Amino acid sequence: MTIIYGLIILGLIVFIHELGHYIAAKTFGIKVESFSIGMGPILFHKKFCNTDWRISLFPFGGYCGMKGEQDFIKAYEENCSVIEADSDSLYGIHPLKRAIIAFSGPFFNLILALISFFIIGIIGYSYYSASSTISLSTDKFPEYYSPAKEAGIKTGDTILKIDDKIITDFSDIQSYVSMNPDKLLNITVNRNNEVLTFSVQSVLDKKTGAGKIGIMSNPQSIIKKESKKYGFLGSVKYSFSETFSILHATIKGILSLFNDVEITNAVSGPARITTMLGKTVKFGFSEGFRTGLSAVLNFIAIISISLFLMNLLPIPILDGGLILFSIIESIFRITISPKIRYRVQYIGIIFIVFIFIIAMIGDFKYFFGVLK
Repeated sequence: MTIIYGLIILGLIVFIHELGHYIAAKTFGIKVESFSIGMGPILFHKKFCNTDWRISLFPFGGYCGMKGEQDFIKAYEENCSVIEADSDSLYGIHPLKRAIIAFSGPFFNLILALISFFIIGIIGYSYYSASSTISLSTDKFPEYYSPAKEAGIKTGDTILKIDDKIITDFSDIQSYVSMNPDKLLNITVNRNNEVLTFSVQSVLDKKTGAGKIGIMSNPQSIIKKESKKYGFLGSVKYSFSETFSILHATIKGILSLFNDVEITNAVSGPARITTMLGKTVKFGFSEGFRTGLSAVLNFIAIISISLFLMNLLPIPILDGGLILFSIIESIFRITISPKIRYRVQYIGIIFIVFIFIIAMIGDFKYFFGVLK
């Protein structure tokens, strides 16, 4: 059932993305010929409102098939200098409208993330966390390097604040440090009722891309806690705050891939994402409906934000590539030739295949490690 749960949630995220394209396309009078959750051979389909609605065999991804999407290929093969397109086809409308259609898919993912965090802010959740009284990792693993120890922090210190972030438990420490790799952190601690501040240089974990400072929690101090609940306006603020915090962290994570991070560990493929989603559903709801719903919504938000950013990369075949071409055509009042579109498209395909292979290798390593 874990895989089934994961596929259902992943299907929802894909549906919302493609729905954004669909609504924008219909708004601008584009004929949407097909709408599929999944890729490859069609398992089920139903014609409705002049669109063939489909569920396809491979559950990773989907598409909103608009009239004339491949007209540039036909124009290239016929050696035409321009794309001859009908007014109800993708290349028959103004480039800015085309850019809006391309942007609407990722934008709907961003909206989904905002809604998810809004609901979390309203209902709250229960979670388990250790206290902020820490141990040095070198106590248990002498061979490890501990920046915290180097800076003067000791086992038994209680962390009160990191930079401007107030610390209430160990999960606060984890989230802040992990998102700030290779950075000088000002850490305030309570040591025998004396408040001290230390400057700790976090290091980059090249396996995960996260920051670390060489400390551990005390398992004996783990307790069940309740998150803060917000009213309507408070939840709106919380939603935007969390969304843009994750956006920032995701951008930093993408940039860390260029900093000698082990990319096969840092990049998750569809199999690993589906499994993680399924486990979140299964174990989250085992702690109660409210906690389970919050856990699932949090995961949905994180994946949606990742899709928002990844799809906006200016890479041919992705939404960002179509947006870039459309903006160039609008600003410079030119028409990009079918030949350029065709050739650049293959560059994008090669890039996507490369990332897919990396993700598959990462998934294999992940599951092999689980099975060992």
